[in-house]
Amino acid sequence: MKTLVLGGAGYIGSHTVYELIEKGCETVIIDSLETGHMSAVHPKAKFYKGDIRDADFLDTVFENEKDIDTVIHFAAYSLVGESMTNPLKYYRNNMYGTMVLLEAMVRHGIDKIVFSSTAATYGEPEKTPILETDRTVPTNTYGETKLSMEKMFKWTGAAHNIRYVSLRYFNACGAHTNGMIGEDHSPETHLIPLILQVPGGKRDSISIFGTDYDTPDGTCIRDYIHVMDLAQAHILAAEYLMNGGKSDVFNLGNGVGHSVRQVIETAKAVTGFPIKTVLGDRRAGDPAVLIASSEKAKSILGWKPVHNELDEIIGTAWAWHKNHPNGFEDR
Repeated sequence: MKTLVLGGAGYIGSHTVYELIEKGCETVIIDSLETGHMSAVHPKAKFYKGDIRDADFLDTVFENEKDIDTVIHFAAYSLVGESMTNPLKYYRNNMYGTMVLLEAMVRHGIDKIVFSSTAATYGEPEKTPILETDRTVPTNTYGETKLSMEKMFKWTGAAHNIRYVSLRYFNACGAHTNGMIGEDHSPETHLIPLILQVPGGKRDSISIFGTDYDTPDGTCIRDYIHVMDLAQAHILAAEYLMNGGKSDVFNLGNGVGHSVRQVIETAKAVTGFPIKTVLGDRRAGDPAVLIASSEKAKSILGWKPVHNELDEIIGTAWAWHKNHPNGFEDR
């Protein structure tokens, strides 16, 4: 299987590339390096620097790499807060970029794509765990663009026989067990790396936004899924399409929720450092509980998370951050 990974220098994309190459798959990367890191690119992957909104650039890649079997699409902006203050940036990149990509795939006869989607497509859940059949009413521009991208795959697939898998995952976290790559965002918005900045000496404390939710300890509960388990799911989805699987949507999560306080306490135990907390008000739009049902992915794709204990997830993240206090070298 020869795979083109869009956004393969980013967090989840780079981990997926490492796992593809570990399986012996020929792998090609496109990344603009706007948020990705050249240091995260696997040395055995073929790399093209460019923007998926550039049709001529995509044509050049597809002409050079004529035997691509499947595309895996991570190339999207993903900051919820920014998406609300600058929504047109997200429409221009996420939706227009995907449109240009699909036009290129049609021109070059590539008919399979795995899409990195998000739990943000659901918005405020009506119940937990969340099923793929639950209503999708996003509460932010980021989730809205991802849902619109899913619909773009659906209708383009119907017109041009492109098959797709959309993977809606929950809180991605952790780092590769080889310690060579991990999470490095600027700005950082994810809870676990923000917590680890305290023992890492980057910040004095971690803020807890809201302590009065209807949860056992009053803080938000989320479903944390290890980045390597996400990588495996993308590869399984590509193999599913290669084997003739029909277009579909799958949730990815551990099906277990951990509160903000639980994550902080686990980080204290893993790092051996005291972690000071500052209590703040709720943030608008933060649901109390987000937990996935991943039974569909397990039964159809054969996916099974293996790095699903919170202490292991935080342990791999801490190993990365401790050994790379300033992230990747090319920041």
